[in-house]
Amino acid sequence: QLQASGGGLVQPGGPLRLSCAASGHIFSVNTRGWYRQAPGKQRELVAVITSGGRTNYVDSVKGRFAISRDNAKNTVYLQMTSLKPEDTAVYYCKYDLVDYAYWGQGTLVTVSS
Repeated sequence: QLQASGGGLVQPGGPLRLSCAASGHIFSVNTRGWYRQAPGKQRELVAVITSGGRTNYVDSVKGRFAISRDNAKNTVYLQMTSLKPEDTAVYYCKYDLVDYAYWGQGTLVTVSS
């Protein structure tokens, strides 16, 4: 399973780093990603990183968020900076394998003064 952590309350303009650690039996991951779901909205892709290290971001977070991974720890991170109130959402991590996908349990990020 995936264990997401790092969410919390942060003031606008502040930083926050999310982590998502995979249990030991999850291998051969193609892509790792972060998604978010704001109240009343559909879940959206925020950022992905491939096994080759390529990254992609939704336009609204480009230049502010950075996704990275630690293969030795089987962990993916989302470094968020210059946070805005509209970034408030439950953030989920996802690992895509060839024929299966794992989701984390979600961690709440609230951006408010």
